[in-house]
Amino acid sequence: MDYKKTKAPVNTVTRNIMELCEPTENIYESVAIIGKRSNQIAQDIKQELNKKLAEFANYNDSLEEVFENREQIEISRYYEKMPKPTLIATEEFLNNEVYWHDPALDKRDDDDDDF
Repeated sequence: MDYKKTKAPVNTVTRNIMELCEPTENIYESVAIIGKRSNQIAQDIKQELNKKLAEFANYNDSLEEVFENREQIEISRYYEKMPKPTLIATEEFLNNEVYWHDPALDKRDDDDDDF
């Protein structure tokens, strides 16, 4: 997914807890799902950023020499201005773009079939 084109807010947003409860009917489960998705997004963004910054890597043995690259700074600033992974994950969750599966529900369904 292209996180650069997301319509998630950049700033913190006050959320209605009941909205978060609707898909799962449990606020704790909803928060756990959003948290796991947020971690996935953060890892993807970090890998992408590290890949872009690796292009500018300068391996010098001298510690005194500091090399600043304007393009590298601009890339870092761009990623700092992006919405945080938790906001992106919450937006995806509220738009039903996140798939989750509860194995406990399958077990209960199997137990009901025995009767």
